Amino acid sequence: MLRSMTGYGRGHAVNGRYDITVEVKSVNHRYFEFASRLPKAYLFLEEKLKHTLKAACSRGKVEAAVTIQLLDGGESEITLNLETTKGYLSALREAAAALDLIDDLRLSDIVSFPDIFTVRKTEVDPDEMWEMVRPAAEQAVEAFIRMRETEGEQLGKDLKNRLDAIAAALSEIEERAPQLKEEYYARLYQKISEVLEGQNIDESRLITEAAIFADRVAIDEETVRLRSHLRQFEDLLKSKEPVGRKLDFLVQELNREANTIGSKCQDVSIARRVIDIKSEIEKIREQIQNLE
Repeated sequence: MLRSMTGYGRGHAVNGRYDITVEVKSVNHRYFEFASRLPKAYLFLEEKLKHTLKAACSRGKVEAAVTIQLLDGGESEITLNLETTKGYLSALREAAAALDLIDDLRLSDIVSFPDIFTVRKTEVDPDEMWEMVRPAAEQAVEAFIRMRETEGEQLGKDLKNRLDAIAAALSEIEERAPQLKEEYYARLYQKISEVLEGQNIDESRLITEAAIFADRVAIDEETVRLRSHLRQFEDLLKSKEPVGRKLDFLVQELNREANTIGSKCQDVSIARRVIDIKSEIEKIREQIQNLE
C-alpha cells in the first residue's frame, strides 16, 4: 500500500504514577531522519522511540514528542538540612539583638533561604519507564501510519488518473505516426512535380527518400518503452513495499522517452500530445516526492 511521507499521530496512556502523551509527525525527506523532544530526565527513551519508528517507516523527517506528568509526586525525595536552618536562625536572631530589632521570624521567611532543603531524584529504571511509555508510543505510531496510508491512497488515485491520461495521449500518437510517411511522400511528390513541370518523376527515388524520412522519424521503439514504463509504474502502485525511489527513477525514464518522441516528430498534432504527456509527467514527479 502506498504511503505518504507526511503524517501525524497521538497516543495517550495513564498508569498509577504517570500521565504520558506521545505525538509523532513527519514531513518529506529523501531518507529516514529522526528527532525527538523529551523531558531532560527521560532522554534515555530516545533510542527506543527511534527504533520503533524506524521499524514502522523507511523515509521521512520524523519527530516524536513525549510529555510525562508525574501524578503522585513520588519521583523526588525532599529533606530538610536542619543544622543549616538552625545556623540561619541563630545568625538572624543575633543580628536582631545587635541592631535592636524585633524578632518576628516566621516559617514563611525561612523557606526562601538557600540550601535548607535537599532534593534527591528517585532513580528511574529505563526499561520500566519504556514499558510505561510504550503503549502511548505504539498508539501514536499506529495513528501516524494510518494517516500516511490514507494520504498515500489518495495520491495513488491521482497518479493512476495521470497515467491513464498519458496512455490516452500515447494512443493518439501511435495512431498518428504511421500517417507521417504517406503525408511526407505526398508533399515531396507535389514539390518535385512543381519543379519538374510535368516531366517524368523517378518514383523509386521518391520511395527511397520517403523510407529515409520514415526511419528518421520512427518512434515505435520509444512508444513501446513508454508503454512498458507505464505498466511498471502501475504495478509499483500496487506494491506493499515503499516505492517512492523506484517511481522517481521511472519518471526519469518516462520523461526521456517523451523527449525523444518530441525531438523525432515535428508533426504539430504529435507535438501537442507530447506536451500533454510531459505536463502529466511533471505533475507525477511532484506527487511522488510525497511518497515513502
